[in-house]
Amino acid sequence: MGKYSNDILELLKGIGGKENIVTVSHCATRLRFVLADPKQANVKAIESVKSVKGSFTQAGQFQVIIGNDVSTFYNELIKETGIKESTKDDAKKAGRQNLNFLQRMISHLAEIFAPIIPAIVVGGLILGFRNVIGEIKMLEDGTKTLTDVSQFWAGTNHFLWLIGEAIFHFLPVGITWSIARKMGTTQILGIVLGLTLVSPQLMNAYGMAGGGEPGVWDFGFTQIQMIGYQAQVIPAMLAGFILCFLEIRIRKIVPEYISMIVVPFFALVPTVLVAHVVLGPIGWQIGSFISDVVYAGLTSAVGWLFASIFGFLYAPLVITGLHHMTNAIDLQLMSDIGGTNLWPMIALSNIAQGAAVVGIIFLNRNNPSKEEEKQVSIPAAISCFLGVTEPAMFGINLKYVFPFLAAMIGSALAGVFSVATGVMANSIGVGGLPGILAIQTGHWGTFAISMLIALGVPFALTLVFANRKILVKKDDQLSA
Repeated sequence: MGKYSNDILELLKGIGGKENIVTVSHCATRLRFVLADPKQANVKAIESVKSVKGSFTQAGQFQVIIGNDVSTFYNELIKETGIKESTKDDAKKAGRQNLNFLQRMISHLAEIFAPIIPAIVVGGLILGFRNVIGEIKMLEDGTKTLTDVSQFWAGTNHFLWLIGEAIFHFLPVGITWSIARKMGTTQILGIVLGLTLVSPQLMNAYGMAGGGEPGVWDFGFTQIQMIGYQAQVIPAMLAGFILCFLEIRIRKIVPEYISMIVVPFFALVPTVLVAHVVLGPIGWQIGSFISDVVYAGLTSAVGWLFASIFGFLYAPLVITGLHHMTNAIDLQLMSDIGGTNLWPMIALSNIAQGAAVVGIIFLNRNNPSKEEEKQVSIPAAISCFLGVTEPAMFGINLKYVFPFLAAMIGSALAGVFSVATGVMANSIGVGGLPGILAIQTGHWGTFAISMLIALGVPFALTLVFANRKILVKKDDQLSA
């Protein structure tokens, strides 16, 4: 018998038996089940299993939190049940059978942006650091920056822009590559397509925004403007999907022995043409409209209302997966206005969820019946403060309900203060306490106050709700 044999038997019973499992894979801390009939899963029985630290359903997958020993648990599960091993991609594909059309679209969007988020985070940190050394006049009575007085820092500032430019100006390359990768088509064609959107031959998108006149490709009977789409999200996404659509369709009708020649040519060339004639201009207008609406909403007289609603509802959006839509909006804002006032609220929401967990930890500090729960709550709180909220939300806050509400209220108040004081981020960053590094340096002070609100309000409300038995279930067994 293995280390987890008894727990596996209990888990299988709670999940509806081996026959109810379509696929199962695992990530760093969770088992990811796709169930034939999700209604057969007995959540209460599953969460009573000793090794299980929580469960939730997301993107059509029933996910069971095991912890750092999940790989050992998974290997024993596979061995003892004879279920075929699956990858996370297998689970995602199978899980879509349980999703409606909108959920499937959001799932696809998430998979497109996930591979490029690390680069965007790095770019945000670089922009923040460049602002510190190149924009803050901290020397010689507040008249000069580090780059003004030091050739080393001036050179460093110049060098770091090499990376920042590669990440943000050439973002369409990453998007078209990611779409080709996700759709299972030829990835190098995705990269080439992205490069045709940001080629040095084209007028830079920033030059166009400044009123510049682009050159043209003159075909005699018509002309096409040579416009670049640096940092543009929607044009790259539209072009990427057209490329994949054409490649998949052409490959089906072209004999295999000539496919290497015919498919790339007839997929790439028409896509590049359509991208510059139709998709690019339309995508630019769509992206600009979205960013204008969001920015106008956040900077209008009722910006506080927009901020309070977004801050309050962001955590529930994470549960549904709809939060992935904000990546495209943030990137468009960065392109249009040089930063984003939406992303700081996301970082604050993460902090608020962590603060609510700290409230639960404080309530149960002397409760011996909650010792096992601390194995989840303490790492979950740390994870929140570093930008990953799922363990905290699904393992603790949603389990009790009232700390989740406390975090939503704290996030809303912190978001209102952030928007009211004009906080802007250079880009998407690490979404917890380190998020301040992505904030434009002139707003560090006000964002720090926003962070204190996101820390203090959820913690205090969690204690208040517990003491006054607001939304507290009878079987919660709190020390309050």
